[in-house]
Amino acid sequence: MAFYTYHHVNISTKTRSLMHGCTLGGGGGCKRAMICLPSSDFRSLLCPIFHHTYTLFKPFASRNKIPLTIGELVSMEIISSHSTPCYHLATLRHNFPEKTLDSLPSKFSRRRKHKFLHTSLPSTFRLNNYKTVRKSTPLNTIKGAEGVINGDETLENVTKRRQPNVSIPKVVIPGLPDDSKGDVSAPVRSGEWEWKPKFRIHYERSGSRNLDSPQILFLPGFGVGSFHYEKQLKDLGKDYGVWAMDFLGQGMSLPCEDPTQSNGDLEIGKNFMWGFGDETEPWADDLVYSIDLWQEQVRYFIEEVIKEPVYIVGNSLGGYVALYFAACNPNLVKGVTLLNATPFWGFFPNPIRSPKLSQLFPSTGTFPLPPRVKKIIEIVWEKIRDPRTIGEILKQVYADHSTNVDKVFSRILEITEHPAALASFASIMLAPQGEVSFGEALSRCKIHGIPICLMYGKEDPWVRPIWGLQVKRQLPDAPYYQISPAGHCPHDEVPEVVNYLLRGWIKNLESQGFIALPLLDDESGRYDVAKDLEYVRDGTKKSVRVWFYGSEFSMWSKFSSFVNTQIQDLSFKLR
Repeated sequence: MAFYTYHHVNISTKTRSLMHGCTLGGGGGCKRAMICLPSSDFRSLLCPIFHHTYTLFKPFASRNKIPLTIGELVSMEIISSHSTPCYHLATLRHNFPEKTLDSLPSKFSRRRKHKFLHTSLPSTFRLNNYKTVRKSTPLNTIKGAEGVINGDETLENVTKRRQPNVSIPKVVIPGLPDDSKGDVSAPVRSGEWEWKPKFRIHYERSGSRNLDSPQILFLPGFGVGSFHYEKQLKDLGKDYGVWAMDFLGQGMSLPCEDPTQSNGDLEIGKNFMWGFGDETEPWADDLVYSIDLWQEQVRYFIEEVIKEPVYIVGNSLGGYVALYFAACNPNLVKGVTLLNATPFWGFFPNPIRSPKLSQLFPSTGTFPLPPRVKKIIEIVWEKIRDPRTIGEILKQVYADHSTNVDKVFSRILEITEHPAALASFASIMLAPQGEVSFGEALSRCKIHGIPICLMYGKEDPWVRPIWGLQVKRQLPDAPYYQISPAGHCPHDEVPEVVNYLLRGWIKNLESQGFIALPLLDDESGRYDVAKDLEYVRDGTKKSVRVWFYGSEFSMWSKFSSFVNTQIQDLSFKLR
């Protein structure tokens, strides 16, 4: 018999999702674990469905490392979580009583007692104060949902048998209007609004302006514009007044003149490099393409163009701006919907929030841009504007690669060819963080009682679902919809679903709660619901699964559900 000792392992987010109920500890020193079993049986613990192994155990007697896959460590539990934690495994012991795990059979086989696995299982869960009950079971006699399994069974089968066969209800929802089939879509009109001299804002609108029609304003993510909401403008415009605008310095709201004066034009490829001249034009004094500028732009647009409070919807960067704006202007907002909102923006400290620290970074994105950053910006810009890079990014952020992104691709490419695009990109990258952080904006919205709805694509590689869950934890009464398959831009990838949920949420608010939230069978909104939404697109039947997380929100149950789902998804991929 040999003894093996655990040293340390740092597990990535994707890899640790393989673990079913693993003990997660945040930071701190390395914990020790021990397994006591015959040496000949050690490698039988390796699970065949997992190909990635980690060196966790090694003999005391020799220094030869023996790899053990994460897949076998399936009986550990989550005790805490952080945004970027280091994970450690719980203590494993070799001597414990039988007949103690409630979900396991009352009688275990007594013929083989040399394989045991002992760990902590949860009785209650608290984020900062948790309690555990020591429970144990022989390693190779565990009862699943249907009978007893043995140690040779794979984790895939264990997971399946532990999960009850629950039928997911199906809901048929409308597709997008199809003009070729006689469906009537709302006409979309383009407009231009001069906010300040030389500051011309492009926007698009559709729908009605009568008093009975709520107004909805959509804010785009970084690098795109109002064109990214075409599917909302044409569909939701049948029922509401719908607006979408381009942020200053992006989309079609780029300046029409060089913000600097120069003795000669600096060229990059076939385009002129605006913004790197010798002096700033008077109209561009103090101009910085920052999140503070954008939230101010939104305020003036609502006050001067829309002229009434709105429901504001933002994706990615637009989600942060929407929340920031609502926190500063609650009187102009009827509700906020966050679509995979980024919870951070800006690399440099804000001079108002951190005056001393900001002095270390004199360049804050103002014009003229410093010559020392020109070479770096040129290299980065040439890489970003490459059509192959744009294509790869779109492939990354869209979970369903059958989605047609040709129009989005061509519009982004068109923007990068504008002579002001490089200078605008440089100013955005060098701009400071906002005066109000994402977390502070959430707190302000909560104080003001601003309704917030969360819609997050589950397969987003940038803003992972954990960020949406953290917002939900801070706002437990906010409806949270997790959509799968969907990536970073669910409004463009699954617009049928987003439009359906958005309509239902607005109806719920406009009726003061008399109409239930989307997907709910009752009006309470307390409990979690999962449903498959079916619709037809281009003659093909599609299905998307949506989870609704109610006000009876438990971080433990959501995290456990996330881990179990990841295990199931990986199991199917490795078949």
